[in-house]
Amino acid sequence: MSQHLFSPIKLGQLNLDHRVAMAPLTRSRAGQPGNVPTSMNVEYYRQRASAALIITEATQISQQGQGYAWTPGIHSDEQIHGWKAVSDAVHAEGGRIFLQLWHVGRVSHPVFQPNGGLPVAPTAQPVPGKTFILNEQGEGVWGDVPVPQELDISGIEAIVSDFRKAARNALLAGMDGVEIHAGNGYLLDQFINSASNQRSDRYGGSIENRARLLLEVVQAVTEEVGAERVAVRLTPMGRFMGMGDDTPEQTFGYIASRLNQWNLAYLHLVEPMMVGTVLDESNDPRWDAIIKQLRADFHGVLMLAGGYTAETAERAIAQGRADVIAFGRPFIANPDLPARLRGRTELNPADGNSFFGGDAKGYIDYPALA
Repeated sequence: MSQHLFSPIKLGQLNLDHRVAMAPLTRSRAGQPGNVPTSMNVEYYRQRASAALIITEATQISQQGQGYAWTPGIHSDEQIHGWKAVSDAVHAEGGRIFLQLWHVGRVSHPVFQPNGGLPVAPTAQPVPGKTFILNEQGEGVWGDVPVPQELDISGIEAIVSDFRKAARNALLAGMDGVEIHAGNGYLLDQFINSASNQRSDRYGGSIENRARLLLEVVQAVTEEVGAERVAVRLTPMGRFMGMGDDTPEQTFGYIASRLNQWNLAYLHLVEPMMVGTVLDESNDPRWDAIIKQLRADFHGVLMLAGGYTAETAERAIAQGRADVIAFGRPFIANPDLPARLRGRTELNPADGNSFFGGDAKGYIDYPALA
C-alpha cells in the first residue's frame, strides 16, 4: 500500500491529489533558433500531467544564464508563447506545473554568452567540468568550461532583476508557479558554497553573505508573483561542478531557517546519497543528519528527490522525512508513473542514450499502461 504517497496535500495555493512530483529534467530539445519550446515539448509534458506537480526542466532566465545546448529560456516573447502551449496542455489534462528558473553562472561557454564573452561567477577560478555545446557542424559535443569572470555588484543586481522578470514571464506563460534553482553547482549554489565563493564583499565570506544573493532573488521573485507560487531547490553537500562547503550544516541550516520568512510553496532538496538510482558509496555520512536538521529548520512543505522507489518514497513520507517526493528518471520512461507506482506495476526502463538532445525517440514514444 502507498497510502501516504497517494494522500492529498496543499502546496501553496494548490490542492494536490497525491505526492508524486516530476523532478526537473534537462532533455536538451528546445526548438532552434531561439531556445523555444515546440509541439514536441508540449506533448512530452502533456503525457506526464498525472504528476501531482510537474517541475519543468531548468529554464534560463537570460541569454547569459545558458550553459547547455538546446535548453529552453523564458526571456523572449517566443519562449513565453512556447511555454504557454505547454502549460495549457498540462492544465487541460488536469495537471499542475511550476517552471524552474535557472542561471548556470560559471558552468557555461562563450558560444552561449552575449558577444562571446566569458561566463560569470562569484569568483574567477577554474571549473572542474565540461558543458554541452555545439561544434562548427551544429552537433552537440562536450566542451571545457573556461575560467569565468567575476561578477561586479551591478552584474549581480542585473541578475536579480532577470530572475524577477523571468518569474513574471513564467506567469504570463500560464505556469502555476516557479522553482528557483539554487543547487547542482549553478550560479546561486556557486555563491552559497565556500569552495566556489572567495569574495570579500557583501556577497562573500560569512554564511550570511554567501546566502545573500539567493535571499535577494527569493525576495524579488516573491514580490513579483507571490510567495505561494515560489519554491527553492537546494543541493546541500552536493559535489557537482566543484561544489563544497566548509560548514554545510550551518550554511544550509541558516538558509532553510531564513526561507521561513516567506510562506513559500515548498523547499526542494536533492539527496546526494543517490547518483541516479545507484547508491553513492562516497556520499558524506553527515547527509542523513542534515536532512533531518533541515526538515526541522524549514517549517513548510518539504520535497525530496534522489533515486526514490515506490517503497522508499512511501516510507519517507510515512516517517515524516518528506511531504512530497520528486521522481526524475522514472518519469522519463514512464509518462504515467503515478498509476504505475500506485498499482506497483513494472516500470519501463529508460534509454540513457536519448536523455540529452535528439528527437521524439526516447522522449515522447515511451508506452503508457493500456
